[in-house]
Amino acid sequence: MTRPPVPTPAPTPAPVSTERGTWRLVAPEGRRFLRGRRRPLAVLALWSLLESAHTFLGGYGVARALDDGFLAGRTGTGLVWLAVAAVAALAGAFALRGVFTVLADLVEPLRDGLVRRAVTQSLGAAVADPARAPGTGAVSRLTQQTEMARDSFAGLVLTARSFVFTALGALFGMASLAPVLLLVVLPPLLLGLGLFLLTLRPMAAAQSAFLDTDEALSARVGELASGLRDIVACGAGAAATGAVEPLIAGQEQLTQRLARWAALRTLALGVAGQLPVVALLVATPWLLSRGVTAGVLAGALTYLVQALLPALNTLMAAVGSAGTRLLVVLARFATPAPSGGLPPASPPASPPGPAAGGAGGAPRADRPPDARAVRPAAELRQVTFAYGPHAQPVLDGLDLVVRPGEHLAVVGPSGIGKSTLTALLAGLLPPGSGTAWVAGRPAAQDHRGPDPRRTLLPQQAYVFTGTLGENLGQFSPDGLDPARLAQAVAALDLTALVTALGGPDALVDPARLSQGERQRLALAAAYLSPAPLLLLDEATCHLDPQTEERAERALAARPGTLVVVAHRISSALRADRVLLLDGVRAVCGTHPELTARSELYRDLVGVWREDGIHRQDDTHPKDGTHD
Repeated sequence: MTRPPVPTPAPTPAPVSTERGTWRLVAPEGRRFLRGRRRPLAVLALWSLLESAHTFLGGYGVARALDDGFLAGRTGTGLVWLAVAAVAALAGAFALRGVFTVLADLVEPLRDGLVRRAVTQSLGAAVADPARAPGTGAVSRLTQQTEMARDSFAGLVLTARSFVFTALGALFGMASLAPVLLLVVLPPLLLGLGLFLLTLRPMAAAQSAFLDTDEALSARVGELASGLRDIVACGAGAAATGAVEPLIAGQEQLTQRLARWAALRTLALGVAGQLPVVALLVATPWLLSRGVTAGVLAGALTYLVQALLPALNTLMAAVGSAGTRLLVVLARFATPAPSGGLPPASPPASPPGPAAGGAGGAPRADRPPDARAVRPAAELRQVTFAYGPHAQPVLDGLDLVVRPGEHLAVVGPSGIGKSTLTALLAGLLPPGSGTAWVAGRPAAQDHRGPDPRRTLLPQQAYVFTGTLGENLGQFSPDGLDPARLAQAVAALDLTALVTALGGPDALVDPARLSQGERQRLALAAAYLSPAPLLLLDEATCHLDPQTEERAERALAARPGTLVVVAHRISSALRADRVLLLDGVRAVCGTHPELTARSELYRDLVGVWREDGIHRQDDTHPKDGTHD
């Protein structure tokens, strides 16, 4: 068991990119995506063209109905033109149905691609920096942000193509009625559009910074919640508050900044949405003097009020909200995932030297290597580790050498640092000071994929939905040899379990397995692993003593080194040496040596023996497990 981390203040992260950088990230991939969807875009354009015919006939029909019909005393003609406008409206509804039908061919591939990108980025980040605690950003990208991108993209496509083809129909209609109308309507319309376009980049930059700050605040609050006990114990409340307050203040400033740009956007909407109508009404006497008829004016007003201005307002609202939101979200997905693991800060010129001693007998970290001796399977040199700068060290100046082929049991009270020790050897945690080595290289993983030097089995065994053979071969990148698989099944007494599950090719449902059965399968996968170092962190806690003994003996007999965080006294009895962690200093030796030297070890042996009596009563001989 490890202690929760104590969060420390960190600077507010910078935004993902500036507005120009955001556009540079998104634009190339956006063009590539649209080039691959030419057929749906062409079909969408055809349906939208039919919809623009409805816009054209709507205003034109009203103008002709007045000039050629009702004002000329021909009521029938007027009604016919109104009927034409009504039929055009029905055709527009039919075209809109076709638009929604083809929209899925554009939107769903975008969402699917973003989901794949989110998974790839998360896996790449986890492999590149396994010591870093997982955050909530990956879940947010996989769920909330992909859906946000899909909905924003769909809304933007609908409104953009609606405005383009509605504007074509309306402007072409006004030009057909009286070209002079464009001189009155276009200037205020373009002025409003220009003001609106001026707000796009600043709004995108502010929204990007707001999302960055929001994610950082969520992550910081999560860290504080997980380390609340240590924060209170260390009296670090003021420091924890200081880590959050700058982010809250930053959010407040960004909210005010967004509000200012939103006010300017509202002004642009007013100019583009209302000023053309006002300009048309003000210019009516001048237009009438130039021969423009009342029907033409009514048709122009119809184009503006019922078609062009509603489409423009919808476009500006959509681009202002969904457009900037889509740009910011896509920039997060366009950021490349890490390409590999992080190398050590200062790689050594040569691997560490070996030592013959155990805890307390290893060389100091600055001792030069001895190339004549056998290289240790694993080594810790003056390692100190604490979960936070003000927390009590879990391990303090620990020296340990694990010899090749050795079977080492790690014991100690709960929460003393046993799991931390295995995490250091597994490269999941970096030492606060000192060095950790595995097979002559720094323990931190320096490449992508499984580390061929070691295999770690945690308490919660990992079994996934797949065939039994795939589960047993999860640590074997070169595949399973049938003879080797049969050897593992026999060594670990898994014949009955493998048969009950249907053999290596049978599909495994993890939900149907007990905790003990999962651990037995994970132990078999570790047995088959080519890694020379096995780390078992209470990986047999759900097994009965007999099954645990058989598994540990089989893994110890396997070529390589075995480090076991002991769950019972019997594990310590079977080991070549026992490492006792007591919170002050570490003691290493054989079971008889520790029994004679350590009062704490004698106490642990007594507790184990009492607990073993109860555990014997709870075992299940049927499958060798207990839960």
